[in-house]
Amino acid sequence: MRISQRAKRVPRSGIREMFDMAPKYKNVISLGIGEPGFPTPKHIVEAGANALYEGHTKYTPNAGISDLRKAIAERASLDGLSVDQQNVIITAGAGEAVLLALLATVDPGDEALLPDPCWPNYFGQVALSGARMNFVRTYERDHFHLKAEAIEKTISDRTRVVIINSPSNPTGAVLNKQELEDIAKVILDRDLVVISDETYSNILFDGRRHTCIASLPDMADHTIVINSFSKTYAMTGWRVGYAIGPSDAISQMAKLQESVSSCVNAAAQQACLAALKGPQDCVKEMVEGYRERRDLLLSGLAELPGIECLMPEGSFYAFPNITKFGLSSKDFALMLLEKTQVVVVPGSAFGEGGEGYLRVSFCGSIESIKEVLSRLQNLLR
Repeated sequence: MRISQRAKRVPRSGIREMFDMAPKYKNVISLGIGEPGFPTPKHIVEAGANALYEGHTKYTPNAGISDLRKAIAERASLDGLSVDQQNVIITAGAGEAVLLALLATVDPGDEALLPDPCWPNYFGQVALSGARMNFVRTYERDHFHLKAEAIEKTISDRTRVVIINSPSNPTGAVLNKQELEDIAKVILDRDLVVISDETYSNILFDGRRHTCIASLPDMADHTIVINSFSKTYAMTGWRVGYAIGPSDAISQMAKLQESVSSCVNAAAQQACLAALKGPQDCVKEMVEGYRERRDLLLSGLAELPGIECLMPEGSFYAFPNITKFGLSSKDFALMLLEKTQVVVVPGSAFGEGGEGYLRVSFCGSIESIKEVLSRLQNLLR
């Protein structure tokens, strides 16, 4: 069968490449996938199950059920946004939200700026949109924070969209309000669109607070905010995300969704409504659990010869520097898999700026992190 050039251009995720290799080995421990080790809270599961029994098994509106869209709009007010359900679309995960946002805002030949390193799914999503990719490098010396001046230097006449991600996957960087204000000035001066991926906005450490760039003056009309229930509520398999943005963009995204997936699973939307409306103690408990795991992992990495690692400010990923070993990040990750049966993701999977690093997820169990550290100690020492 003839395969389209479009399909061939979409790169395979380096995260999934490592994930798919793991079954070939025995006694594998994976710190490669961003899969919360906590179960979906019981009251959310019960709401989803009850929804099925109550008959929520039919199509929903393309943009999602009204009650959930209203609840998301109300929750967005905590981030300083003044929106209603017309500004919200429910999507099949944050990934589909990013894709629909790109399809609604760029044309073939336009340019999208991406932070480097970044979540590799952006590469495929931009490719599917027909836009060109350009990259804004971030550096360890800046704690991998995206800088306004770097964006400004990278913008071309073709630039239409800038993707930002805070807290960041893979680096754990959290942009502060001043940094976002500086970025907003560039966006407004050049009349660009921001796709702001805030999937990890509830997973912050050490007293940090989340700032939504859409809440800054004049930015609501220039921003599509992406978020998800996957990480905050440990609902990765439920596949529900959402986007918040100007009503004209959201209506176009809803129209596009008809051709992509029609709508999101009806019962899953009811479960997400219960997540938003129900007690939030579960979120606080999971974030505290991630902090405990972060501290355990970072203290263990600090004892390993040749590895240096910044303290993640948010998300549940560490991004240790392994350049002292003289191996490429992929070779290092393969060595760990072959010799210790530990799965991590090579930094090169996240862009050129990720070479020399590994992405290590610490959202699994404490026991698995302890075992990984023991295996690494035996190998590296």
